[in-house]
Amino acid sequence: MKQDVIVILDLGSTQNTVIAREIRDFGVYSEIHPHDITAEELKAIDNVKGIVLNGGENRIVDGQAVEVRPELYELGYPMISIDYPQSKCEMQFTDLPAQEELRKFVFERCGAQANWNMKNFIEDQVELIRQQVGDKKVLLALSGGVDSSVVAAMLIKAIGQQLVCVHVNHGLMRKNESESVIKVFRDELHANLIYVDASERFLSKLENTADPEQKRKIIGGEFIRVFEEEARKLEGIDFLGQGTIYPDIIESGTKTAKMVKSHHNVGGLPEDLKFELVEPLKQLFKDEVRACGVELGLPHDMVYRQPFPGPGLGVRCLGAITRERLEAVRESDAILREEFAKAGLDKKVWQYFTVVPDFKSVGM
Repeated sequence: MKQDVIVILDLGSTQNTVIAREIRDFGVYSEIHPHDITAEELKAIDNVKGIVLNGGENRIVDGQAVEVRPELYELGYPMISIDYPQSKCEMQFTDLPAQEELRKFVFERCGAQANWNMKNFIEDQVELIRQQVGDKKVLLALSGGVDSSVVAAMLIKAIGQQLVCVHVNHGLMRKNESESVIKVFRDELHANLIYVDASERFLSKLENTADPEQKRKIIGGEFIRVFEEEARKLEGIDFLGQGTIYPDIIESGTKTAKMVKSHHNVGGLPEDLKFELVEPLKQLFKDEVRACGVELGLPHDMVYRQPFPGPGLGVRCLGAITRERLEAVRESDAILREEFAKAGLDKKVWQYFTVVPDFKSVGM
């Protein structure tokens, strides 16, 4: 089922995601697009029911006030303007509209249907994946984090054994994390999973390295090498699966918003990449990714696990990494997470973790 769409045009607002999330909470799909989208590009989006012209404090770019293309007004879409002065919208607001006013625009003015939900989203994505991939194979780096796990579950549902998952244990994982990945994906979902225990390789490369940035470079570079080595052993791989989500794209910057942070999976991939990308989650916010994982049947503790940095415990072991210090932070992290869960705090606190500091409290 193709969902109705409300398009939000970014005219310098810092509240684009607030509006997008509120409309999605109504059960209607919304997307954020740049202010200078063309009429042809807009008409190419299926089932657009209305447009939000979302102005704001960043509307002046290089001394000029950004404007929408005049031809958009001739397309006949219902429009609402927020902090964007002009004479052509029936509903205009100088600040974020009240929820009831926004609901009135979406359902009464635009006639949108509340057909945005995870069940419909998954059905749509499964069909799109099958159309894109056909009978070819997809390669996925399965870290065990929320995004890669949900992508894996989605791809398994869509193409089964055509998905090849590679899980690299770099020795810097949380307690029992690799075991959990193997149990869920190989044993329960029967995924085509390649497990690589490269912990000794990583730890020997990290020996005597204390600088956090240097650690990140070693871990990131070595991971790419291990993944490439495994990929070269495989044949017939035409696609690369990625856990890109909507905030990755938004945070990487737009024409009227500064970049929050760069993401390796948004504009950071090599130009000579030989794989075509499969990114079924790129329309979802983080909590929607989690809801998608639940709908796909992933375990609750995997879907709602704590955020974890790519370099793993390597950046939570301050100073030089030793096996003893690494084991200390791994065990303490496991104890902390267990106690938070027992106290019912694991759903209330966004992030909590332990570190091993690089100092002594006594002279011993």
